[in-house]
Amino acid sequence: MAIGVKYGSVLSLAVVLIACWFRSPDRSVLDDRLDPVLSSLLRAERKVGMNGVARPRVAIGFGGCVDIIVDGVALLNKIGLKPSDRPLHHNYIENAEQLAQSFAFFFPPGAASERFVVNDTLFSELVEASRELPGNRWSIGGNAPVMASRMAHEGCDVLLGGSFSTDFTDILSQRITVAGNTLDEPDIHLILEYPTGATWGPYTSRRANRYIVHSDDHNPYLDSMEQFQEQLKRFKPDLLVVGGLQMMDSFPFKHGERESLLKNLAQMLSSVSPQTTVHFEMASFVDEGLMLDLLQFVLPHADSLGMNEQELPNILSLFRGSNLTVLSDPNPRVATVLDQMRELYRLVNEHHQEAGTGLPLTRLHVHTLAFQAIIVKRGSQWKNTMSATAKASLTANRHVCGSADIDLRKARLIMDESFSISRSEGSQRIPLEESRPVSCWDEDDYEICVAPVLVCTEVYQTAGGGDNISAAGLVLQI
Repeated sequence: MAIGVKYGSVLSLAVVLIACWFRSPDRSVLDDRLDPVLSSLLRAERKVGMNGVARPRVAIGFGGCVDIIVDGVALLNKIGLKPSDRPLHHNYIENAEQLAQSFAFFFPPGAASERFVVNDTLFSELVEASRELPGNRWSIGGNAPVMASRMAHEGCDVLLGGSFSTDFTDILSQRITVAGNTLDEPDIHLILEYPTGATWGPYTSRRANRYIVHSDDHNPYLDSMEQFQEQLKRFKPDLLVVGGLQMMDSFPFKHGERESLLKNLAQMLSSVSPQTTVHFEMASFVDEGLMLDLLQFVLPHADSLGMNEQELPNILSLFRGSNLTVLSDPNPRVATVLDQMRELYRLVNEHHQEAGTGLPLTRLHVHTLAFQAIIVKRGSQWKNTMSATAKASLTANRHVCGSADIDLRKARLIMDESFSISRSEGSQRIPLEESRPVSCWDEDDYEICVAPVLVCTEVYQTAGGGDNISAAGLVLQI
């Protein structure tokens, strides 16, 4: 669900996308399960309520923007950009040809992507064309404001770190306190949405998603951090969430400037109370230097990580010592994701142990189109993992369809009728039981929970899905 129904976000994730195919050949079997699966997920969500308990206090940084949401193909057609016959990945966009190549690279598989546009003239042209397109929508954007709005909606008191215009802050929830500067003109992000089956020249999208472009002036500098840190001491949050750092990706900082900013962030994170848990929300990163900086300055302070199916193999490749993974399977099997999660959980904790610094990673949430998966260390401070996984699953549908009420006429199950818990030979298979759709089990020192997503088939918006899903899952665990 958006802020009201109108508002969405920049980033995120791929999980909130429409499906156009089934893995099971017998569609009627899964369709018949929709009603009992929904009822069971709702029961699981309601097992943990906010009534009668103190409101959780959550601090979230950094940044934010105004999103202009448009039909991506219509925008490219309007500016006369022809489909490129050379789909290519670019870390950033310098000209129209690179934009066409980059869009052609991510559009056919339906993979979420976000790129910095270094050409101010090109970005201005895109913004003006977007404003003129019929059906464009304006909304609050950015990881931090969108997660803050979701958590406020779910009953939390929120401290939001970001520099915004007064028009921006006026439409935030009254449960959100802003720490940051006041801007005359906010940063703008263009959200190029497209549905399943959309065509652009010879290309057809396999699933709904979005391609995001921005040319930020404020967000890369984390310019609200000083005010945020000052209020953090008085606010005393139960949870501190860090997101929006992908705005630093490929940004033309002066030498040493980015490292200095991240050192200041690390100092802030190390100063929070031991009773405050820290969650880092991943995003679309392509700058290996920035990823290595995050590994040094941010991950050691995070108890929890959240990401989608593209971002998981990306960060995993960093720990393996290989090149970053720009494009991964947009529809991975459960077993593949679980194996990657186990490996990341192990490698992060081994890295911190070997370095002699850093908090142990105790929570890992991966949100995909078909399912939600959460790993939580047994005996840690994180609670209600089964209910949190169910809530994350339900939030995926609510956000994409733009409605708090789930309409089963606009939903599909695309997760297999049963799944292997690992790709290892002889691994256990777990059936999808409509009366207990959230499957949880213990391994090593942690619990794993997996829940199917009722995938929305009439998309209102995909942007901001990962932020809403991750925030909703966290609410029940703090």
